[in-house]
Amino acid sequence: MSEPRKILVTSALPYANGSIHLGHMLEYIQTDMWVRFQKHRGNQCIYVCADDAHGSAIMLRAEKEGITPEQLIANVQAEHSADFAEFLVDFDNFHSTHAEENRELSSQIYLKLRDAGHIATRSITQYFDPEKKMFLADRFIKGTCPKCGTEDQYGDNCEKCGATYAPTDLKDPKSAISGATPVLKDSQHFFFKLPDFQEMLQTWTRSGTLQDAVANKIAEWLDAGLQQWDISRDAPYFGFEIPDEPGKYFYVWLDAPIGYMASFKNLCNRTPELDFDAFWGKDSTAELYHFIGKDIVNFHALFWPAMLEGAGYRKPTGINVHGYLTVNGQKMSKSRGTFIKARTYLDHLSPEYLRYYYAAKLSRGVDDLDLNLEDFVQKVNSDLVGKVVNIASRCAGFIHKGNAGVMVDTNAAPELTEAFLAAAPGIADAYEARDFARAMREIMALADRANAWIADKAPWSLNKQEGKQDEVQAICATGVNLFRQLVIFLKPVLPLLAADAEAFLNVAPLTWNDNTLWLANHQLNEFKPLMTRIDPVKVQAMTDASKEDLTASQTDTGEASPVGNGELAKDPLSPEIEFDTFAAVDLRVALIVKAEHVEGADKLLRLTLDIGDEQRNVFSGIKSAYPDPSKLNGRLTMMIANLKPRKMKFGISEGMVMAAGPGGEEIYLLSPDSGAKPGQRIK
Repeated sequence: MSEPRKILVTSALPYANGSIHLGHMLEYIQTDMWVRFQKHRGNQCIYVCADDAHGSAIMLRAEKEGITPEQLIANVQAEHSADFAEFLVDFDNFHSTHAEENRELSSQIYLKLRDAGHIATRSITQYFDPEKKMFLADRFIKGTCPKCGTEDQYGDNCEKCGATYAPTDLKDPKSAISGATPVLKDSQHFFFKLPDFQEMLQTWTRSGTLQDAVANKIAEWLDAGLQQWDISRDAPYFGFEIPDEPGKYFYVWLDAPIGYMASFKNLCNRTPELDFDAFWGKDSTAELYHFIGKDIVNFHALFWPAMLEGAGYRKPTGINVHGYLTVNGQKMSKSRGTFIKARTYLDHLSPEYLRYYYAAKLSRGVDDLDLNLEDFVQKVNSDLVGKVVNIASRCAGFIHKGNAGVMVDTNAAPELTEAFLAAAPGIADAYEARDFARAMREIMALADRANAWIADKAPWSLNKQEGKQDEVQAICATGVNLFRQLVIFLKPVLPLLAADAEAFLNVAPLTWNDNTLWLANHQLNEFKPLMTRIDPVKVQAMTDASKEDLTASQTDTGEASPVGNGELAKDPLSPEIEFDTFAAVDLRVALIVKAEHVEGADKLLRLTLDIGDEQRNVFSGIKSAYPDPSKLNGRLTMMIANLKPRKMKFGISEGMVMAAGPGGEEIYLLSPDSGAKPGQRIK
């Protein structure tokens, strides 16, 4: 057997300025599954991370909340740590970039780069807020777009016309912090001479450390020629002061990746058997992997390896890049309830559901991953409950009732058992390559074969026949052994399920190599349900809760307001409006997928509406006319699709259906002519 590998793994540092959401969790779950697999195989694999705790944004938020930046980052770190722990992300150390280890390492690396001639200085001109007495980053400047004239645009690009420009090109610039008119002011800045490392980076980025798509993107930047990188910011700034340069601070992206080293250094300081230089030294034989999103590739694949090279440290073995998360095929949205915080998810659903779904969708590429909530429910229920757990639940009862919970020493399916053993190396290869989707497909294919074999043998039928009890025990003991194999394969993804299965199986914590063993004449513990199906109601509750961040007003009763989202306007004539106002209304054909009563509401029905490319949730005050709401299912109606979502006591209403009538039982939903299709705009 080969010697265990020595591996250090990091994920990108979450910014200490907000909550973790499901888009963030994609990366930490991906990394954690890979780390758990390595440990499962017997390798020394250390997983470190930290909160990214520096920058103007943190300084300004702390000021707004009336607390110190140190208090803010401590509060956020406690929140982040709790979220990660409940999602079963098992860091060996979770630190902060605002730590003494990071201050020392950042200063040391900077001084090495400076003394080697890799730091330049020059004066630059920036906007300065005369009220806040601070230089303004692009995102803190607003003004009128110089191309299209749109007001209230940020300092580097226009959201309306897409133009990019320098902040100094903005018309009527204002500080987004104080509202003051900024002035131009000169300041000396410090630059890392990235072009000094052009040749090294051209070789290193093509050495197999990056996925091909990432290496190709990096090659575009290298071919265009590298530029010096501004690594300094002026006071006031929350961060580390540059050595020998009072009032000058390291730009947050200078010390953030050094935070990987600092977190490991902090762990080493508490763990005598760990040697910092053995993992970070120039001659280190350990493996070093970073897991990141594709939006920060330039920092990790250009600036970071160049800094390490210039300061005399080793470079990463590999940088593993993933894509973005979409929900239901679209960018995460607060109005649709798909901008879901980690805590909101945990309030409603088991973390292992999401861990499995991400695993089933994650390949080794950089493609975006879509969390389709309907598919999420179906896949978890089908695969984990309907296939994997189902094997144990089918077999355990017969063993307990027929043989006092003791598994007999018989293998009733030697060919199937051999197929499970033969699949192990391929599944391991998929895990190693971070192709979790392939690993899950192969595991579920084995689960399908096991279920088909048990269904064919039908121990529930045999158990009713005289003299067939020994055969029943052999079938069920084999089934439990096959279940055990599946648990071993799934343990990096589903550690809680594995722990519960180990308790039922009455075995020590399973390792990967245990897949070659067979339980015989073995006493099982009582079987308890290992996983329950996802209730779609809980998913809906999660998305409803995610909409609560919206600031739309709510009536005192919680019912829809008369003209807002569902109640009928009873005035005979409303004031005249301009044509342009009417033209702005987006009328759409909508299919009523489901209509239902709203518990606790006297007037409302909840309508699930299909408008072609998405579904909407609308509350409508038409209950008096439709006491049996199921009669509306499948009917076409018309809705205002661009009405601002409205927060109500019972959830968020995402539009308004069109109806007419005096009220009471005489309310009539308006319907389009026959032939209309959901999503069509009404002209």
